[in-house]
Amino acid sequence: MMQVFAFYLFASIVLASGAFCIFARNPVHSVLWLILAFFNAAGLMVLVGAEFIAALLVIVYVGAVAVLFLFVVMMLDIDFAELRAGFMKHLPLGLLLALVLVVEIIFGVGTWQSSGMGEATAAVGPPAGAPSNIEQLGALLYTKYVFLFEAAGMILLVAMVGAIVLTHRNRGGVRKQNIADQVARRPEDATRNTQPEVGKGVEL
Repeated sequence: MMQVFAFYLFASIVLASGAFCIFARNPVHSVLWLILAFFNAAGLMVLVGAEFIAALLVIVYVGAVAVLFLFVVMMLDIDFAELRAGFMKHLPLGLLLALVLVVEIIFGVGTWQSSGMGEATAAVGPPAGAPSNIEQLGALLYTKYVFLFEAAGMILLVAMVGAIVLTHRNRGGVRKQNIADQVARRPEDATRNTQPEVGKGVEL
């Protein structure tokens, strides 16, 4: 009964946060709702005994959402001063969501342990002396699928460089950096020895 309740709890929050992610007008709020959806999806994975996939959802996907947040900031030029202005107004909602996440984690882990799924997972695991599931996955990923893995990394790199190039804007009044002038600069050109009078500051 507890497993069914936990499943419907996590699944309903995943669906609700996904809907809020789509219909939110602020892109930053959409990213935060997406993070909530990933956390609850990780809770569903914990319920079925897939702890490794749950960890991947939190580490990889939430980390990818952080990169997505960076792209959104770069492409839309969001005014953070305006966002920070409503910090106190949204603080109770943020604390409520944080409390919900903590309660879900405790509830999911407690349900997984009380239902005996940990013992069942260990019973059907590899025999003694055999490599673990993570070791087998790593060996398969870096041997048979190593070229696909590297290709995925190159695609992500090209996407990041493309986002930077597309969002690069020529702004007026910005001093450009000249590496050659900085390298050729001498110490006597960068510093100036002065002897100010007592009680007077240095003239800049």
